Amino acid sequence: VQLQASGGGWVQPGGSLTLACAASGSGFTFDYLSIGWFRQAPGKEREGVSCVANSDRLTHNVDSVKGRFTISRDNAKKTAYLQMNSLKPEDTAVYYCAAQSVNGCSFQREWYLYWGQGTQVTVSS
Repeated sequence: VQLQASGGGWVQPGGSLTLACAASGSGFTFDYLSIGWFRQAPGKEREGVSCVANSDRLTHNVDSVKGRFTISRDNAKKTAYLQMNSLKPEDTAVYYCAAQSVNGCSFQREWYLYWGQGTQVTVSS
């Protein structure tokens, strides 16, 4: 499974961005992948932000983004999304998507098998 994260960029505080995580490759069914979004700010450890189980009925957001970020998935397009609203300067980081071929929703990096390259999100005025 190859994951491609995209959609990052620069935005002013209070603005919005939507990140996408497209899966490709052979020998997998996207519907069976659980997806996580992580971020890593300079000098900080990578942290889990949002996750969605392959069932699409279980999602979790870390407290710092609750009410502002929404994770979703389009199985037909083999793509997961992270809608980010009311962005703050502290949301500035490189954002990564990750996947695991079992049902679940985790903020543990070790739980995920597949990782995409990061996409930079910068929130500043």
